[in-house]
Amino acid sequence: MSNNVTDRVEAEGGHNSQGDGIPRESSPFINSSAASDVEKNQQYDGKNMALFEEEMDTSPMVSSLLSSLANYSNLPTGSKEHEEAENNEEGARPTKKPVKAPQLGTLMGVYLPCIQNIFGVILFLRMTWMVGIGGVLGSFIIVFMCCSTTMLTAISMSAIATNGVVPAGGSYYMISRSLGPEFGGAVGICFYLGTTFAGAMYILGCIEILLIYIVPQAAIFKLEGLEGPEAEAALLNNMRVYGTIVLSLMALVVFVGVKYVNKLALVFLACVILSIFAVYAGVIKTAIDPPVFPVCILGNRTLVSKGYDVCAKVIEIDNETITTKLWRSFCDSEHLNATCDDYFIDNNVTEIQGIPGVTSGILAENLFGTYLEKGVILEKRGLVSDVDPDIPTTRSNRYVLADITSFFTLLVGIYFPSVTGIMAGSNRSGDLRDAQKSIPIGTIAAITTTSIVYMSSVVLFGACIEGVVLRDKFGEGVDGNLVIGTLAWPSPWVIVFGSFFSTCGAGLQSLTGAPRLLQAIARDGIIPFLRVFGHGKANGEPTWALLLTASICEIGIIIASLDAVAPILSMFFLMCYMFVNLACALQTLLRTPNWRPRFKFYHWALSFLGMSLCLSLMFICSWYYAIVAMGIATCIYKYIEFCGAEKEWGDGIRGISLSAARYALMRLEEGPPHTKNWRPQILVLADVDDEQNVMQPRLLSLANQLKAGKGLTIVGTSVVGTFLDNYADAQRADQSLRKSMETEKVKGFSQVVISSYLRDGTSHLIQVGGLGGLKHNTVLVSWPRDWKQAKDHQHFRNFIEVVRETTVASLALLVPKNISNYPSNGERFTEGHIDVWWIVHDGGMLMLLPFLLRQHKVWRKCKMRIFTVAQMDDNSIQMKKDVMTFLYHLRIEAEVEVVEMHDGDISAYTYEKTLLMEQRSQILKQMHLTKNEMEREIQSITDSSRGSIRRKKTSSLRHQRSTEEGDSVAEKPEEESVAVSNTKQVQLIRHKKSASSPASPTSPEGGATIWTDNKREKSQTLAVAQPGVGKDLFNMKPEWENLNQSDVRRMHTALRLNEVITRKSKEAKLVLLNMPGPPKDRMGDENYMEFLEVLTEGLNRVLLVRGGGREVITIYS
Repeated sequence: MSNNVTDRVEAEGGHNSQGDGIPRESSPFINSSAASDVEKNQQYDGKNMALFEEEMDTSPMVSSLLSSLANYSNLPTGSKEHEEAENNEEGARPTKKPVKAPQLGTLMGVYLPCIQNIFGVILFLRMTWMVGIGGVLGSFIIVFMCCSTTMLTAISMSAIATNGVVPAGGSYYMISRSLGPEFGGAVGICFYLGTTFAGAMYILGCIEILLIYIVPQAAIFKLEGLEGPEAEAALLNNMRVYGTIVLSLMALVVFVGVKYVNKLALVFLACVILSIFAVYAGVIKTAIDPPVFPVCILGNRTLVSKGYDVCAKVIEIDNETITTKLWRSFCDSEHLNATCDDYFIDNNVTEIQGIPGVTSGILAENLFGTYLEKGVILEKRGLVSDVDPDIPTTRSNRYVLADITSFFTLLVGIYFPSVTGIMAGSNRSGDLRDAQKSIPIGTIAAITTTSIVYMSSVVLFGACIEGVVLRDKFGEGVDGNLVIGTLAWPSPWVIVFGSFFSTCGAGLQSLTGAPRLLQAIARDGIIPFLRVFGHGKANGEPTWALLLTASICEIGIIIASLDAVAPILSMFFLMCYMFVNLACALQTLLRTPNWRPRFKFYHWALSFLGMSLCLSLMFICSWYYAIVAMGIATCIYKYIEFCGAEKEWGDGIRGISLSAARYALMRLEEGPPHTKNWRPQILVLADVDDEQNVMQPRLLSLANQLKAGKGLTIVGTSVVGTFLDNYADAQRADQSLRKSMETEKVKGFSQVVISSYLRDGTSHLIQVGGLGGLKHNTVLVSWPRDWKQAKDHQHFRNFIEVVRETTVASLALLVPKNISNYPSNGERFTEGHIDVWWIVHDGGMLMLLPFLLRQHKVWRKCKMRIFTVAQMDDNSIQMKKDVMTFLYHLRIEAEVEVVEMHDGDISAYTYEKTLLMEQRSQILKQMHLTKNEMEREIQSITDSSRGSIRRKKTSSLRHQRSTEEGDSVAEKPEEESVAVSNTKQVQLIRHKKSASSPASPTSPEGGATIWTDNKREKSQTLAVAQPGVGKDLFNMKPEWENLNQSDVRRMHTALRLNEVITRKSKEAKLVLLNMPGPPKDRMGDENYMEFLEVLTEGLNRVLLVRGGGREVITIYS
């Protein structure tokens, strides 16, 4: 690919010319510097493309670039590499290792990573508790709300991710490239902090499983004998110590061998899936044979299982009443006459089944929530309890207590991290075989799967497990078992170890991903003080970023409470998702030309709904955390803005508006826009009549259809005269332009220039139109209709000068031919095609314009077809595949056809057509001669033509030509007879009519030869007696040998292309075609117009297009 990739430095104003402060994408399209001049010349050796040969340096043949265009996006590199331009340095570059093509599909590349990242610690450690506290209905609402948020975000993310290639960086890359560096940096930091705190949450979950459910005796700070705050402090200290140790080990693993983390990802995923299947298997088993998990209840209070051995106050052994461990827990001695707790004496002990089963009907009891204050005893609904409110509760450590105060919004904040992880697929886009297909399908399928699991879990937990067990966060009432583990089959240890390994794996993934995200932000250079974190080891591993990530992660470890850390990362993820939705909504509403997502099932209303849900959930979870998170994002935004631009303050509302306008114009002045933000800013060169009325209103209709109300449109015209004498005419012309713009619904500005010469006025409009950076980049001018008439000869010369000036100014040029046949804004095409004839690549305008037109209601029902031309040595089958691949990357739907145009002999008709053209050019040159000079010049041309006729009559070769064919060839010369009143000129043209029957030169073998006129293709078999007769025929036409052979080849190109285009696109609603450049020598202006006339003859609507010398379309997001 390096042979075809370069930056267009020269035309952009030098190497440092950057529109948005970041380097350009490497472009395989324009000015391919690697191709040698010899190779470029070889592209035009054939006669078929001679019409475009003068500009082959800037507009290479499509067939020579297709391979690099199709394979341009197949390299899995990071965001910086995708946007860095390779400098055209002299000398040999170090050879790069071949990059292995990405191979991951939807399942392994997106679906399973998303599943692994979404399922996590909350499902195993807090889901049952949430159902017990919030009830089945409340928990279902929370799950549905959170899953809906992520689903809407996934839809927006799919639209952004399929709008071109999304390199590494995930949501940061998408948002920064959609909303700009300020928003991108702010949200990127929020996403980074969210991922980092997620690592802390997973580590805390890992330690909680280890110290509470696997090896409680490993606790450094012992919990036995401690109550209330002391026990809580001991537990948190254990979490801090072990959390720091585990964090250090994980950071060391990531630093030493990150590749092993990726290899173990499938193992950790298998643990998660196995655990979930174990839960579902346990649910099924409860319907058949419920497991035995007794819970002891004193009155209606749940007892801690380690406080009793038998769920009874006393037991009978050999007719002797013996007190139990439970008795000793509430009494001062083991004797029956001991002094006991009043509540213990007044209430009975009951043993209930902790998991009554799915058919028990417990769902009705768990339907509604039971929110608890911190330190409140868990109570069983429906059981009688005899309690004296005046007597304080004693021995509370014997009961299962609520460890935190619970409420609905707290549950939302704790639960939301369990639905995060939807970015896992987009983060891997560089490794995917087809990211634009895999990311939407894989992400939405993963969210659908996890949402079904979560929603079904809420219902099944409520239908199978007793309410007091659900509210028992740490399983104190069921022998210290993990509550969800009590439901699992075949053993609770399946869940315990499965959740332990899954949290370890998730923690490692967070410590792997977060440093890389920070490195991507640092390398973009938008936050100066973070640049040091862009460096790493020799292999690119982000060492410094890992160190910072571990330090921030330690903050979460010091907090030590899973329930306190979860809402923090919820804030950052919700803010990130909110801006993803905002980016999609704005792109859709602004109708950016580069916004062409392959994923079609999105709408701006869905994005706004997702954004509103994210914002609501932020304040529902924790309003103070939400304010802090938004404050952090705002500070980063302002910091980036402050470092990147000088502030400007105004006085009052109008002052602020003027300041904002000035500030925006100054920002635009910094350089040309990025390729993906390029849209046609049109200068319409309109003609006005003597009454200063617009002559071609359909030109404004076309401008409106191209713009759809977006971007800049300037409608300009020139009034001949002086400013002092013709100012009133200029005012009338300006009013006429404004009225026509209002009629055609063109949103823009009008501009009238007064000049002594029309040519100068038009030139001034092209040069000075616009203000600062808000300038036009495209000129729209109509084809000069009556350019062949003598009175309008200056009109076409002005037109050619416009072509030359737009080329020098690097402006794109659009020339609609037969503009009166173009549709008005009120018309609708219900079917038809917009045909693009892509012959040379000069920036991608031919691809962008049909897309823009089809956004308008006039052209919306038209389908797009792309034709490209294959030469003799081209593989047309491969060319078609490459074009389809390129269009796929551009997210443009179109039919593709490759037309083969093999080099053929130049027909006699081509020579005759060229001869007529040069004779006409000579006549036009005499328009300004004196009468005597004109007569002498015309007489010499007439004599030359008569000599040609005599030589034809003496030829031994006879051929026949129909009257209709002769008329079609003579049609254009007859127009000259109308335009020129001189009798001798008319006589000359009549002579030319009799001399203009073209005969095709025979092939070397003397066999059948096909010749083509400008109306249709016919074949003639020439009866040849001897092989040399063809050469004799050529020798009998000495005036052919005197013709400019370059003009002959150009005429050959025009005729052959016109033949193919009229055959393929005769019924097309619009034909877009590369416009050849004007001749460098002004002596050939008349010939240039003739070439264009022949090229477009027989077509109803033609839009000739010239690029502005830069890329206007990109495959990137």
